[in-house]
Amino acid sequence: MLQVFQQLQARVGMAMEKAFPEAAAAARASGQPLDPQLAPASKPEFGDVQANGALALAKPLQQKPRAIAEAIVAQLQADPDFTALCLEPQIAGPGFINLTVRPERLAAEVASRLGDPRLGVPEVAASAPVVVDFSSPNIAKEMHVGHLRSTIIGDSLARVLEFRGHPVLRLNHVGDWGTQFGMLITHLKQVAPEALNTADAVDLGDLVAFYRQAKARFDDDEAFQTTSREEVVKLQSGDPVSLKAWGLLCDQSRREFQKIYDRLDIRLSERGESFYNPYLAGVVADLQACGLLVTDDGAGCVFLEGVSGKDGKPLPLIVQKSDGGFNYATTDLAAIRYRFGAAPEGDGARRVIYVTDAGQASHFAGVFQVARRAGWIPEGGRLEHVPFGLVQGEDGKKLKTRAGDTVRLRDLLDEAVERAEADLRRRLQEEERTEDEAFIQHVASTVGLAAVKYADLSQNRITNYQFSFDRMLALQGNTAPYLLYAVVRIAGIARKGGELGAAFSAASSADALQFSEPQEWALVRELLKFDAVIAEVEEELLPNRLCTYLFELSQVFNRFYDQVPVLKADGPARSSRLALCRLTADTLKLGLGLLGIPTLERM
Repeated sequence: MLQVFQQLQARVGMAMEKAFPEAAAAARASGQPLDPQLAPASKPEFGDVQANGALALAKPLQQKPRAIAEAIVAQLQADPDFTALCLEPQIAGPGFINLTVRPERLAAEVASRLGDPRLGVPEVAASAPVVVDFSSPNIAKEMHVGHLRSTIIGDSLARVLEFRGHPVLRLNHVGDWGTQFGMLITHLKQVAPEALNTADAVDLGDLVAFYRQAKARFDDDEAFQTTSREEVVKLQSGDPVSLKAWGLLCDQSRREFQKIYDRLDIRLSERGESFYNPYLAGVVADLQACGLLVTDDGAGCVFLEGVSGKDGKPLPLIVQKSDGGFNYATTDLAAIRYRFGAAPEGDGARRVIYVTDAGQASHFAGVFQVARRAGWIPEGGRLEHVPFGLVQGEDGKKLKTRAGDTVRLRDLLDEAVERAEADLRRRLQEEERTEDEAFIQHVASTVGLAAVKYADLSQNRITNYQFSFDRMLALQGNTAPYLLYAVVRIAGIARKGGELGAAFSAASSADALQFSEPQEWALVRELLKFDAVIAEVEEELLPNRLCTYLFELSQVFNRFYDQVPVLKADGPARSSRLALCRLTADTLKLGLGLLGIPTLERM
């Protein structure tokens, strides 16, 4: 319906200009042409689209908005392109214009989507790369529940952007550099020197405990602190033994991270903090050259505009410490400079998206401001922070284990699959169904992981959300199992003889499609919203909009299926309803796929 909406926007805009040419000329002169103010109708009885532009013209024209609406409608009715698209416009209230798309046009839209793998969503023209920076765990630490949101939100946004046709760089900005490695390498050399000569001498489970031991020594032992700081210098200067130890730590962490990514079907290209080391000095030099860098108490910094401390003075963003070292801000600035920079010393991106927790909002606001003032963002370039809230327990507090530790991500995923398996076995027993073990394991894994992903993605990412296995695994409500069951239900229609796979040619099927019931038209209109929803997610970077749409589509389909016979219908009604079933299944599968969720034929 996005194309239909755009056509209506043009026709109503033209009608306004013809009805009120002087107002249109004045608006164009001010650089703001008359706005039809189109919006989806709030209720089905108001048609498909509501034009509210007449109300905005009342004051400048000194006329009643209803009279203005009547003049616009008169022009619309004289426009053959409009009348071929819509039924007679209706004026409601003080001057709202309700527009209803012709049924035959809706049927043609449905027909054009049948068998179309893109379901009417156009591809963008060739564009510059889009960088999506997400996940970003730290080396020598296990991924925990806090990494879940960044990983699956970032993956979903990357999938939507890729589907629209953007070349996407999925970058994993892992914490693989910094002073903590001096501490880790020193500890490794002293307590597990065999690791330097033996592959896999330390696995990640040990490495987490290993990190805690090293940190405890660093906090309590001054000699260890001194050696660790010396080790940082060795590492940064390229000492081969230190680099080997660093590489071992990174490799073992990387393999464990990949197990999680494989399980969640996440694709990422690692480009850690260490990648940007050669570019840090250039960042400082650039900032100095453009007059932004100020030395304050021995440190190189940029004072932020519009951001003040408690003393009312501008806050500094430190990019070079007083000892000459660099920090996270320097690395993030180097990353921005590289990502927007032209090849070969850059990615040539025009949109860079950071998916991190909301707690980093101030940091990124400062870094983004400095990058803009330094001139590193090209004209038309977009630099965006996609913040998200905390994962909380059902008590509303930060999700932790009973022992008070942060929940490990692999443990959370294991429990989701185990609970899904228990639910499945219970249902099979109640229904007296016998399924083989491979089926049970496949369904349990698919449902469990889908439930975790969807429960997160269906929330507005900006807010905190409460994690509940019972809610996310429920077969009712806005959950993954509910959506997966809708797909399974349609697959059942095919198994019972519904020819969902029958070919429909766009040229002939529009006439063959015959809809007469309100439930059919409600489903048609819901199906045709898909392209607009994808465009909205692409622009606003809110995956929950897609989740809400898929949930509402499933609800509308279930009402249609419960109230309108499909397999028992005859002739054109049967084939038309089967076509709606097929398009619903295709839309749910594609939409869930863009969320990183595979579907099932049986469950």
